[in-house]
Amino acid sequence: MNPGILYAFAAFVLWGLFPIYFKTLHQIPALEMLAHRMAWSLLFVIAVLVVRHHWRWLGPTLRDRRLLARFVASAVLLSANWGTYIWAVNAGHIVEASLGYFINPLINVLFGYAFLRERLRALQWAAVALASAGVVWLTWQNGAPPWISLALAVTFGGYGLLRKTAQLGALEGLALETVLLFPVAIVYLTIVGLAGESHFTHASRGLQLLLAASGPITAIPLLLFGAAARRIPLSMLGLIQYVTPTLQLLTGVLIYGEPFGAVRAVGYGAIWVALGVYSLEGVRSLMAARERRAA
Repeated sequence: MNPGILYAFAAFVLWGLFPIYFKTLHQIPALEMLAHRMAWSLLFVIAVLVVRHHWRWLGPTLRDRRLLARFVASAVLLSANWGTYIWAVNAGHIVEASLGYFINPLINVLFGYAFLRERLRALQWAAVALASAGVVWLTWQNGAPPWISLALAVTFGGYGLLRKTAQLGALEGLALETVLLFPVAIVYLTIVGLAGESHFTHASRGLQLLLAASGPITAIPLLLFGAAARRIPLSMLGLIQYVTPTLQLLTGVLIYGEPFGAVRAVGYGAIWVALGVYSLEGVRSLMAARERRAA
């Protein structure tokens, strides 16, 4: 088996189990948890860079103002995505958060069309239309758009767009983003600590260790994802990625008892059909391209 498939499954399974990790830390406010995630991620990435003696990229990168500007933007989107997700999980919205990652591939399609001038085929437009119908249905039934889902899909889609157009690998990009986020995290944690409101200080040793583990827990799936992306086709990676929201949905419904009635089933069903159409179109196009090359 191509090791890239194993790397991809490992990354998406770990992401799919994130709700259990964040639920365990429900005593910690979302902003404080986000700040710890930023800080510990940087420390873990630095440890990896030290072990690998991988520093040569840093000097040229810090001198490239356009690249730095892109990574400032990607760091902002990444932190917004992390913060929204942490809050959603601990506020009892795991199911709605999972919808965001079901929608995300179709947001990527729209961003590719809008910003990268990628042409969409008829079935891809049909998939986008079906997913839009599902979102409209949920909006109509709930009296408001699924803001959590849309926020997660758009922030992660924007992050992916910026990373796609920036010339840095997975490890280097994550290192730069965490370097940019680290000062904000430290300032916030210092203010909270001086005010005597640090939940980390008053937490049990087990919770403190779990918070410190947010560094490797954040970085390892990203590194596995980067390794997978270099070894398997993007279409296969796109299909495997549905493991993450599927596990999140099952976790929310089966473990934490979040509601999933007929109304949600109709809206989600439309989005799942859209993803099926999108995936089949991707596989069909890949097979056609291979046949043309073989000819």
